[in-house]
Amino acid sequence: MYSELKIKICGLTREKDVDLALSLGADYFGFIIYPKSPRAISVGRAKELANRVPNGRSVLVDVETSLSDLGRYKDLGFDNFQIHSGLAILAEKLPLWTEVVGSECLWIAPRLRSNDTLPDIVPKYAKTVLLDSYSPNLVGGTGHVGNWQQFSDLQNHNADIEFILAGGLTPDNAQKAVIVTSAKRIDVNSGVEQSPGIKDQDKLTELFQVFK
Repeated sequence: MYSELKIKICGLTREKDVDLALSLGADYFGFIIYPKSPRAISVGRAKELANRVPNGRSVLVDVETSLSDLGRYKDLGFDNFQIHSGLAILAEKLPLWTEVVGSECLWIAPRLRSNDTLPDIVPKYAKTVLLDSYSPNLVGGTGHVGNWQQFSDLQNHNADIEFILAGGLTPDNAQKAVIVTSAKRIDVNSGVEQSPGIKDQDKLTELFQVFK
């Protein structure tokens, strides 16, 4: 039933957590460099950790990245680039971000309220969209469960886009989330942590056991 499900573990800061996630079968590994995140690490540290995972599976996570920085990150060899963005900045920068890294490697996380639809510009320039829980004060990583119905609606109306469900997923609710939304990709962060950036080995293991 879950053979097509792809799981991303985000907010990784330690070698032991990267290695465990890899051994359990994680498909993608997220490294946050946004300085205001409690899970932020330096670009250099992110590269050290990314070197531990197979090609194509590292995800550098940032907020409204400048074009010069994005080009530098690409040159450093990261595989995918998850950019969280407000809608005004998204409309301005999305074509430029795509020009730098390509639509296949750009993962856009637009800040959508529960009644928002996907901006028309997104399908033109991005192949992957991550839907995180909306907060008026935070750009992502709220730890709160998102609007699963909104996720389903967006996924159903945008067949050419790969959607990733994020927001408050844990070993206790991740299976239900996948069943309810028909998500093919999920992003798990705080739901498998002891504290920000420090993964709980038991919770991480339990998450993957749920989908066996």
